[in-house]
Amino acid sequence: MPEFVRIATTQSTVREDPTDATLLRQSGDEVRTLMREAAAAGARLVHFTEGAICFPSKRVMSSTGPDEIGPSDWTKADWTALQSELDQIAALSRELGLWTVIPSVHQVPDARPHNSMYVVSDQGKVVARYDERMLSTTKVTWMYSTGKHPVTFEVDGVRIGLALGLDVLFPELFTEYDRLGTDLVLVSYASATGRNDHIDVQVRGAAANNTCWISLAATGNNPDGGLVSGVAGPRGEWLTQCAADGTPSVAVAELHTDELTTIGRDFRSRTRERVNS
Repeated sequence: MPEFVRIATTQSTVREDPTDATLLRQSGDEVRTLMREAAAAGARLVHFTEGAICFPSKRVMSSTGPDEIGPSDWTKADWTALQSELDQIAALSRELGLWTVIPSVHQVPDARPHNSMYVVSDQGKVVARYDERMLSTTKVTWMYSTGKHPVTFEVDGVRIGLALGLDVLFPELFTEYDRLGTDLVLVSYASATGRNDHIDVQVRGAAANNTCWISLAATGNNPDGGLVSGVAGPRGEWLTQCAADGTPSVAVAELHTDELTTIGRDFRSRTRERVNS
């Protein structure tokens, strides 16, 4: 295991129309620019926000909209253009020797798609996929199929878990990852409107409660929303953050393996076992 693992979290522009190939290409270009910045900074892994390629609007996708929200018509999405951007991201991961965690809509035959996160290895292969579990009322009613399982993977000996969208609001998901032995949880969250200070609090609290690192990748579209991408440490403090003005940017943190400790996790495990016995 290396002395430390350097990870990069990103803040990027979220576009909401998956029917527009030009917008999908713009998002893909921005993602790849940030990947190159992360690699130049020595990162082994780069983490992107929910909807980094596209965060489909319920009004754009509505089969009865845009004035009325109804079931999403996913035949309108340009799946070919979306897959092309994902393929280029995977190829660049291999070229840069960089692990990339990129959220995207995942097409499902004869069913609604998932709101997902793809894990692309430094060999350019998709090695895991996580599907959002705690869907909002809009997402579960009109848009997506619900995910069922936690997902973990390892990079250089660091075990990593995944959370997406409103998953961040549910402490039990982070407790689950704690029990699975994760050192780092990657949280991708998009919101283009309103105040989101509470997400900052949720992330730092989950990091402190589970003595783990949490990377939060948020959208840059809402610079007045009170939420900035960054990496929180096991004591709940921000170790690094992206540009406060919402500019597309990269923030890099070193996860020192000599700080990896199971003391907190072992204590929680023993206490739960005692209390539940």
